[in-house]
Amino acid sequence: MTVLDAPHASAPAATAARARRARPRIAPVVGIVIAAAVAEIFPRTGLVSEGALPPLSSILAELARESGDSALWEALGRTVRTTAIGLVAAVAAGVVAGVIIGLVPVLRALTASTVEFLRPIPSVALIPAVILIFGTGFQSGVVLIVYAGFWQVFVQVLYGIQDIDPVARDTASSYRFSAWAKIRHVVWPTMLPFVFTGVRLAASVALVLAITGELVIGTPGLGQLISVAQSSGATTEMFALVVLSGVLGVLVNVGFRLAERTALSWHPSVRRSRGAR
Repeated sequence: MTVLDAPHASAPAATAARARRARPRIAPVVGIVIAAAVAEIFPRTGLVSEGALPPLSSILAELARESGDSALWEALGRTVRTTAIGLVAAVAAGVVAGVIIGLVPVLRALTASTVEFLRPIPSVALIPAVILIFGTGFQSGVVLIVYAGFWQVFVQVLYGIQDIDPVARDTASSYRFSAWAKIRHVVWPTMLPFVFTGVRLAASVALVLAITGELVIGTPGLGQLISVAQSSGATTEMFALVVLSGVLGVLVNVGFRLAERTALSWHPSVRRSRGAR
């Protein structure tokens, strides 16, 4: 092959590379279109009663009608408030406890068995106790979120501390860094990607528990509206509220992913992912 032939030979490879880069962007759109088509066609096949599972077009039309009702936005605001308060408290507690316990080997050894016992307990199983202690106000939902979200952040912080480079830690000690300087310049940069992972996981859990608490406990919010619609036989309205909850969950996840990419733009993992695209 001559030098003049080289550009022509590399053209198919460049085209294939562009196709591979475009495929990940197109795939989610194709998946959404297929899911929407199934949600529209399946209820019309007669395999299930339309009253039990309305088609997607009816659900979206109902959601558009409900969007003009101030009660929907008030309930949405209450759900977001409960989620945000619980998430902030869970992240703060998880980071502080994780750093303190992770950096002190004795504390980690003393708390290991307790953590392994408490962490698997489902937050939903605590609902009766939470109602007895905190009543049926939104505080009960906040407590459930804090309990579940705390473990997501706490465990990730411990993983982050384990990932600290021993050479960097020893170098900081040899230069006689203070405890705060070690945390700021050695611990925190290593731990930050793990913290964002924990926050993203906790955010999804927080929204699920906020709506679950409203469904079960009856505190005002989207969950309560879903429960009322179900009990009154308003199936289309119920599914419209479920779709709204799903959209809210997607927005929360996308928002935290964007925040993670922005805050960790300096991190090698983020740079590699951007370079791959």
